Amino acid sequence: MSHIHDYEELVLDALEVVEFKLIRRKQDLEDDSLVFHPLMAHQIFGESESIFGYKDLRVRILYTAGPLHIYVGTEYSSRVNEISGGDIKADNVVLTIAEKLPEGCFFINMDEFLKTLDKADKFQPFGEKLSEHQVTDAQGKERFFEIYHCDYKVPAFLKFFSRLQTFILWFVDAASYIDIDDTQWSFFVCYEKYKNDNGDYQYATTGYTTVYEYYAYPQHIRPRISQVLVLPPFQKLGIGTSFVETIYKHYQSQKNVVDMTVEDPSEDFQRLRNFVDARLCKGLKSFERDAIKKGFSKEMIREAREMFKLNPRQCRRVYEILRLYYTNLNDEEDYRAYRLDVKRRLNAVHYKQINDIKKMEKANVDTEWLRARLPTPMQRIEQLNEEYQQVESAYKQILEKLRD
Repeated sequence: MSHIHDYEELVLDALEVVEFKLIRRKQDLEDDSLVFHPLMAHQIFGESESIFGYKDLRVRILYTAGPLHIYVGTEYSSRVNEISGGDIKADNVVLTIAEKLPEGCFFINMDEFLKTLDKADKFQPFGEKLSEHQVTDAQGKERFFEIYHCDYKVPAFLKFFSRLQTFILWFVDAASYIDIDDTQWSFFVCYEKYKNDNGDYQYATTGYTTVYEYYAYPQHIRPRISQVLVLPPFQKLGIGTSFVETIYKHYQSQKNVVDMTVEDPSEDFQRLRNFVDARLCKGLKSFERDAIKKGFSKEMIREAREMFKLNPRQCRRVYEILRLYYTNLNDEEDYRAYRLDVKRRLNAVHYKQINDIKKMEKANVDTEWLRARLPTPMQRIEQLNEEYQQVESAYKQILEKLRD
């Protein structure tokens, strides 16, 4: 009887054995340079992100590059079922993945999958084209991208989108599928326009953004950017920046939009948004060097909201980034004035807590336990310095991009 430790080598890391590929033509099936791996697998294989029971396992998840029809299959040299005489069973990998995919949107038969590839050259973007940009990639090749705004009312688009959003389980932490029946969702999808082997133009899907249009009294909306995903083969090509700028432009012209917000932004996305916003506001009158040196103003809030639908909190962040941009770090007085300005904002929350406690004490409420939770003055100074350093280093990354 084999012992369980004989099988330890059959516990595999899903992040290594799962591979994705976007297929533009049949030759791509054999091209390993196109492979990319998931960033996470816990939403599919649990916290350990492991798969049990195989030797030399490859889990292949293939998508046709434009319409995103999906094939899921496995290859392996042996399986624990055979080794153990059937006593121990290997994980059913295809079934585990299939349970997370929308019904009827994937193939487990390669021939059927290839039939969809034959028709993929007919694929056209859904919706209305809002913007285009071109980039020269690391290999010196000119590449063309287009962003479209898509309508939830088109059934074929919703089917396509349900395939597109399957990527988030592997690439966006804590993400979940959105309810596409909710009419307040707005969809923005980016495609690469490229020439195929016959010299005809075709489209490959590169990523998407969803925006939720919250109702604001009496007949306004507050659009909130919810998910932003650029597929790994298309990262570092300016698509994220182009998404944010395109979405801003789309909502800027709409009189009923109050301002734009972002749902729980990741650090990367917050940095991207700060860069876009700072670059836009840099050209506004209230954000010019002389105005900025006088401190944060209501005029900045008004102008940033009117021109770019920025909310006051984001406006303040942009002010701090641009004020640092105009601050001479070698001039002790100039730099000190900047640090004090940011620290005042960082300290506001702390002072609010103290004032709240004082109000409660006036009303004869016992606040001893609350006071015990406050940092001592020395601790607060240390905390404040640490908070400030984090803010400044985040801003400096944005300034590097702004100066490029």
